[in-house]
Order: sequence, then structure tokens, then C-alpha cells
Amino acid sequence: MHKSHNTPEDLRDMFGANLRSLSAPFGSVSKLSRELGINRTQLNRYLSGESFPRPDVLARICSFFDVDARVLLEPIDSLPRTKDAGEDPFVADFLGAGERHIPQAHLPDGFYRVLRRSFSREDRFHSVLVRICRVGARTYLRGFAPISALPRDAMVRSTSAREFRGRVMSQGDGLSIMMTGQNGTDAVFNYLRKMPSHRNNLWLGYAVRSVPEHAAGERVTRTLYEYLGNRISDGLTAGRRAGPLGIDDLLPTQLRLLRPDTAFH
Repeated sequence: MHKSHNTPEDLRDMFGANLRSLSAPFGSVSKLSRELGINRTQLNRYLSGESFPRPDVLARICSFFDVDARVLLEPIDSLPRTKDAGEDPFVADFLGAGERHIPQAHLPDGFYRVLRRSFSREDRFHSVLVRICRVGARTYLRGFAPISALPRDAMVRSTSAREFRGRVMSQGDGLSIMMTGQNGTDAVFNYLRKMPSHRNNLWLGYAVRSVPEHAAGERVTRTLYEYLGNRISDGLTAGRRAGPLGIDDLLPTQLRLLRPDTAFH
């Protein structure tokens, strides 16, 4: 039951908490402030619960995130999201249902080390840090390709060019993730199943890249997600180690699960 009379402090606290949840996938407050057309200092005040916006600014925020003005009064998970592509009536009972309300136990929010064999070189593996987070009823992935993993002659090394994002969906007894770079470039599909482990933190599956059949290199390979925790510090070490690895750099458990000497079927 929600209070029937909310104080200004209640409204600021609720709006701040909801806005932090909605903003999580964007990472950078500066980038979000530009997309919303709101001064960064003022946006930080909203996020911290120090103030709440004028009606016209609130309408802009609600439109951007596809929520209504109840974002001031109720937890974001309880608010309807009507314009999301997953709610298209044509696919709502097929794609949309699988994307909503994935339990934390199936894939908790936080940082993950993702390991897979290189698509282009059999003797190399890639380690990438990603973050899983929830916005409303949906679960998202966000990460950055390490500079060290790019070809030496790559011209584009900016943060925005290296960023990729994805959406998570329940898939039978596992999970699927479709992720791309900006504007739908370099799409990769992941399928994952949780594996029994001492720390209960491993998901094994495969990654498929969307390239033509005649393209050089492999198009599918095993991939391993290792949950690190939900604090920034949990991902720092893995982030520093992200990039190309040799087979000798892999731990015994990683080698056992990725099975680099066994062809993928």
C-alpha cells in the first residue's frame, strides 16, 4: 500500500530512485543529459532526490523513458511500459513475454567476465567485461570492446564506437541475449545456461556472429559468463584484464568448460 498523502520529500526520493533505475543502462550522466536536453547539474539533483522537475521537464523525461507521471509516486517496476517494441501486439505473446521479469536468480544484476574463443584466430581468446541491469521489467546488457582487442589498423577507437548493448530473454531452460554496436552493427547472439559451480556464478553457452557464410573465421563458438558482483570494484580487475588472451592465460575451470580442443556442435 502506498501513502495516500506524499510529502515533497517522499516525491523527491521516489522520483530519484526511479530515475536512477531508468538511467542505469546509459552509464554516463553527461550523455543522458544531452539526450534529454537537461542540464547535467540539474539532472544530478533529480537523480540524488534533491529536487524534482517542472511539469514540462517531467513530461519530457516520461516520454523519453516511456513511463507516466506515476514515476513520482510508485516504484518503477509497477509502472506500465506501453511503447516498447516487445509490447507490439504482433509479437507480445512471443518475444515480449520472454523478456519480462527474468528472476535475479536466473541472471543477477552486476558485472560479468565474458570469455570466448576469437572468431578469427583459433589460438586466441577474448575476455570482455559486461554489466547486466534491469530497467522496469526488462533485463539489459552493456559493455565495451577493449581497445587491445581491436585490429591495429582500426581507425575508430572512441568509447561510443566500442560500446555494445543487448536485451536478455528467457529461452526454454536457458537465456538468450541479442547484442549489437550502435546502429545495429556487428550483431552477436548468445545462448546461456547456468552451470553447477562452487560459487554458483557460471553460465555456459555459445556466441554466434551475424556475418555471411563466406566470411573468414568462425561464426559460432562457446562462451562463458562469470558473475563477479554488483559493485564497481567487482568489475575493475576484470576490466583491466579485458582483451585478447592465450590458452595459457585461462584457468582450469575455464578450460574445462570452454573445451578449446573439442569442436563445437
